[in-house]
Amino acid sequence: MRYGEKEIQEFDPKKDLEIWPNKHNKPYKIKITLPEFSCLCPRSGYPDYATMHLEYIPDQYVVELKALKLYINSFRNRYISHEDSTNEIFDTLYSKLKPKYMRLVADFNPRGNVHTLIEIDSEEIEKVSNG
Repeated sequence: MRYGEKEIQEFDPKKDLEIWPNKHNKPYKIKITLPEFSCLCPRSGYPDYATMHLEYIPDQYVVELKALKLYINSFRNRYISHEDSTNEIFDTLYSKLKPKYMRLVADFNPRGNVHTLIEIDSEEIEKVSNG
């Protein structure tokens, strides 16, 4: 096994998803594009590919980018649906970072003439939750 495969296979988001203190008091937005997301369809086993678009306004923490890359790459051999993978990534990052705002868009490549786009927005969740 090569070192990169080992890092991805052994990655544990609870202990390895590194966050850093945000040193800036003013509000600012961080936008990250992750164009190489992949996972396996839980029904067929075929690979699914997506570009993940993450944006957030940090409060006290920011995510370390190499750790984020390894976290995203840790999905590549998992049998997980588009909806479940997107929600898991959002929930993990939101709970670790506790940002003022977060939005994740998962733009899955078409497969079988179906194009899936999943968006999760913390402001929309708050609106729906508060009725």
